[in-house]
Amino acid sequence: MRYDYRMVDVFSREPFKGNPVAVVHGAGDLSDVQMLAITRWMNLSETTFLFDAEHPDADYRVRIFTLDRELPFAGHPTLGTCQAWLSAGGIPRTPGRIVQECGAGLIEIRRQGVDLAFAAPPLLRQGPADHSKVEEVCNFLDIGREEILDIEWIDNGPGWLGVRLESAQAVLDVEAATRHPARIEVGLVGPWGDGADTDFEVRALFSDQRGAILEDPVTGSLNAALAQWLVASGQATVPYTASQGRKLGREGRIEVSAAGDDLWIGGAATVIVEGKITI
Repeated sequence: MRYDYRMVDVFSREPFKGNPVAVVHGAGDLSDVQMLAITRWMNLSETTFLFDAEHPDADYRVRIFTLDRELPFAGHPTLGTCQAWLSAGGIPRTPGRIVQECGAGLIEIRRQGVDLAFAAPPLLRQGPADHSKVEEVCNFLDIGREEILDIEWIDNGPGWLGVRLESAQAVLDVEAATRHPARIEVGLVGPWGDGADTDFEVRALFSDQRGAILEDPVTGSLNAALAQWLVASGQATVPYTASQGRKLGREGRIEVSAAGDDLWIGGAATVIVEGKITI
């Protein structure tokens, strides 16, 4: 069997400076084992698989895999999958509005100029982290508790724990552990000062299935959760722009805006590769 696939660079206008996602089309007859094997072979942070929608209001259905598990939702795979679906000739039921069906339910996506944006999904877990978790995070990040202005659960699927630092430079200066004995997903955020080209710097650090620590170049789910946290706590007003990936030599840009009660997380999504997979 041969399957069309696309690789999409998400959250950067400069080629190869965002976060790539691989999208496999027409995946209806692939098993979970095959999807995980393809994901591991691609060796990207996520690979997604497109199916016909099951919900009557959805335009398509997607399953999102990391190298070791399936996620109910992830941000840059959402925008990348949507761009791949549109590039393959997908026509939304409602012009200018795309509805993605995934493990987290229905996610609305819209065009934002030449970019795409998704509505931030509800948090699955929120609130302050307990003392033991705070101590674990301090040890993991190799920083003192006094350097953390705030730390809370902001989990919208992957399991993020948000850590707010005094400045963007403090975020960039963090040198986290290279291994961790338990699963951990930490999102760092700190403000840039006047004159900077973005408002906040973001970093995403997480463990893989073997306990090694990875850093994601640009992370839609984390930026969605951070936006909900920062706006609700009065630490940010919309619209604002976040940057991510500087530590890795990337140039991620995430545009956060509001419409009604929803926060929208937007950015560029560009198809870089088109091809076929043979199984």
